[in-house]
Amino acid sequence: MHRAALGEHVAAIWGWDDEIQRGYHDRAFVPGRWRVITADGADAGLLVVEYRSAEVCLGRIELDPRYQSRGIGGRLIRWLIGVAAERGQPLVLEVLMVNTRAHAFCLRHGFRETGRHGRKILLARTPGQED
Repeated sequence: MHRAALGEHVAAIWGWDDEIQRGYHDRAFVPGRWRVITADGADAGLLVVEYRSAEVCLGRIELDPRYQSRGIGGRLIRWLIGVAAERGQPLVLEVLMVNTRAHAFCLRHGFRETGRHGRKILLARTPGQED
C-alpha cells in the first residue's frame, strides 16, 4: 500500500529500497493505531491518527491510487477536523515537499503551513478556524 500510494514521492527524495522501507514500516507500526480504510468492500488504504495531549496528529493517510480522487480522503479529513474540534485541539500533519498534490489537498481543507523541517511541510488546522 505504501509503495502504491507514496512510492513515487519517496523515490524522488531518497530512492526506493524495499528493505529500508520494510524496516521503516516495522519500526513505525503500532497495532491498534493503524486503521485499514475500506471502500466498496476492499482495502483501499490506511490511516494512522495519534491523539496527543495538545493536538490530534494525522500520522498517515495513504490511499491506493485506484481509490484516490473519489472523495474518500476528503471525508476522512473532514471527520478528523470534527474530532479535533470536539477535543478543542489543532489537527496537525506533515507532507513531503515533493507531494504537491497532498499539500494542495490540505490547503483546500483549511490547513495552514506552520513550518518546514527537512523535506517535509508542517501543517495545522486550529479549532474554530474558517476555511
